[in-house]
Amino acid sequence: MATTITALFDTRSEAETAKERLKGARVHADHVSLHDKSSTGYRDSGYSDHQDRGFWESVKNAFVPDEDRHTYEEGVRRGGTLLTADVDDDCIEEAVRVLEQANPIDVDDRSSQWRSSGWDYSAAGGVGAGAATQGFAGNERSSDVGGDREEVVPIVEENLVVGKRDVNRGSVRVRSYVNETPVHEQVRLRDERVNVERRRVDQPLSAADGDPFRERTIDMTATGEEAVVAKEARVVEEVVVSKTADERVETIDDTVRKTEVDIDRDGDTNRGSTMNR
Repeated sequence: MATTITALFDTRSEAETAKERLKGARVHADHVSLHDKSSTGYRDSGYSDHQDRGFWESVKNAFVPDEDRHTYEEGVRRGGTLLTADVDDDCIEEAVRVLEQANPIDVDDRSSQWRSSGWDYSAAGGVGAGAATQGFAGNERSSDVGGDREEVVPIVEENLVVGKRDVNRGSVRVRSYVNETPVHEQVRLRDERVNVERRRVDQPLSAADGDPFRERTIDMTATGEEAVVAKEARVVEEVVVSKTADERVETIDDTVRKTEVDIDRDGDTNRGSTMNR
């Protein structure tokens, strides 16, 4: 199953870089698209609604709440570029990590800055909501054929649709580096040396001395020790970085609207009658 992920960037070039990174990563991503002022469906005023989805029409799997959707549209209107991609659910975490490395806009922080400078989502969103309301009101129709008149009042009921989106709950970065520590060790070494000494002697030659006029050669070699250094690498500890996931049930409390109709008849008033779809 695929889920659409979104990321907003200040410039088109940053979004292009993020797109290439996502394509080069080991994630299964389809329909990687960039949306800016040149995109089909973009408009300079107003916001998308359920009838006029704007450039979201090309993003088939996106489920974005109205406030977030309008915030993205405001970012595009202010010169940003929105990246959308359909990513397999097993690859979402990796895809989000890749996009975060591409320096995307923190949408919550940026929308807070816009609000502090005068942007009002409720007023801005009212443009889109107003269009949706007008769409409902446009369903009211009347006909006058052959003297008979018919008025049609649509009965509208809202349904609460609850979706999910990924949010950053914090991250951990483990960095390994090499630290060099001086080590001082002592080793005892032995050195030999050959000494040649001439001593004066005045004594008669004995038979034990043998032939004093024979030729002889004596070889003696001096040796010495030198330090030999070798290093052995051993694994002494491991740092394990892992992630676990828990599921929780969250109760959503909201309100939905439904059109109620009271019918008053002259002479026989029935109040409180409700027409339901």
